[in-house]
Amino acid sequence: MEISLIRTYFPGCTHGEIYHEEQLICYTIELAWRKNQRFVSCIPEGRYELAKRLSARIGWHIEIKGVAGRDLILFHPANHAEQELKGCIAPVSEITGCGKGLKSRHAFEKLKAIVYPRLKTGKVYLIVQS
Repeated sequence: MEISLIRTYFPGCTHGEIYHEEQLICYTIELAWRKNQRFVSCIPEGRYELAKRLSARIGWHIEIKGVAGRDLILFHPANHAEQELKGCIAPVSEITGCGKGLKSRHAFEKLKAIVYPRLKTGKVYLIVQS
């Protein structure tokens, strides 16, 4: 299975839309493109495998595997990219400003409801493009 993240780049942030089978799942907020620098940039466009991951701080979330020069890139709830993200992607229900959104936990639950069942039976890939 594949899900697509269609991005729009801005000088101070990156916004996106996640689709599965041509249906919008949610929006995303990320850090701006800063040449894939750790902790300050969104990840490069490409195709990445997704996996379920548990951490003490965040709980269950989705890991984006195989990002060149990076590790522990995750989908997790956040409503303000600059304050809450270090290269990860935050699903949001609505974008309210550059790198800002609302109802991230709700959007994340929608994404998990599509991705988690498919991970039990096969692989899931994220296609990141502009």
